[in-house]
Amino acid sequence: MSSLVLLPAVDVAGGQAVQLVQGRAGSEKRFGDPRQAARRWAEAGAEWIHLVDLDAAFGRGSNAAVIGEVIAEVASVVGLKVELSGGIRDAASLDRALSTGCARVNIGTAALERPEWVAEIIAEHGERIAVGLDVKSDPDGEHHRLAARGWTTEGGDLFETLDRLDAEGCARFVVTDVASDGMLAGPNYRLLAQIAERTSRPLVASGGISTLDDIERLAALVPDRPGEPGVEGAIIGTALYVGNFTLTDALATARGERPAGAVR
Repeated sequence: MSSLVLLPAVDVAGGQAVQLVQGRAGSEKRFGDPRQAARRWAEAGAEWIHLVDLDAAFGRGSNAAVIGEVIAEVASVVGLKVELSGGIRDAASLDRALSTGCARVNIGTAALERPEWVAEIIAEHGERIAVGLDVKSDPDGEHHRLAARGWTTEGGDLFETLDRLDAEGCARFVVTDVASDGMLAGPNYRLLAQIAERTSRPLVASGGISTLDDIERLAALVPDRPGEPGVEGAIIGTALYVGNFTLTDALATARGERPAGAVR
């Protein structure tokens, strides 16, 4: 079985590393210089960083200069890759994002509002394109709607969109449970299972990770062989920034090891 890939998050708003609560603008908890955050995760052994321009995602500005500096900050780390997200909605913004040297981009709103263009870039760029599915579920967990434009607008039915993108050959899906994001209440395992039943594309889980037990449970969802349905990776944000565990211990847990003395 492959190891769970962990992607520590560096979300940038107003030039600062922040974490939101349930994606709400104004709920930011600030954690300082995003370049330092990225360097810290790189030095701890991260293989991926999930880098987000939140101002671009909300349509209220851009942190392009800082984003470029963050990517440059970690460019010398052998084997470290960046997944870039936030405000990538047309050819110009896609070209800018890809030119930063990131390994892949995560497309959100455009997948809902510009489906024909997204089908074209999936065909052209393959593995360098992931699609973010930001999900708002009803209380019974059976009906799921997508959120767009920084989670401020309605984006349609989850499974209709998933089926379309799957048929178009989308390489992977970044699945965010909006209700869990920043809440430290655990991932939405039921949602992940429901999506895995509909697609064999790899999933990257986002939202709610609070403990090493959460990572261990997500690691158990990694398929034995490529092409089988399941979870490939997990984005970790708030839990790292507030010190629930270290990235070193999280990476060990993702590999199936039990860190000595770690609180689980």
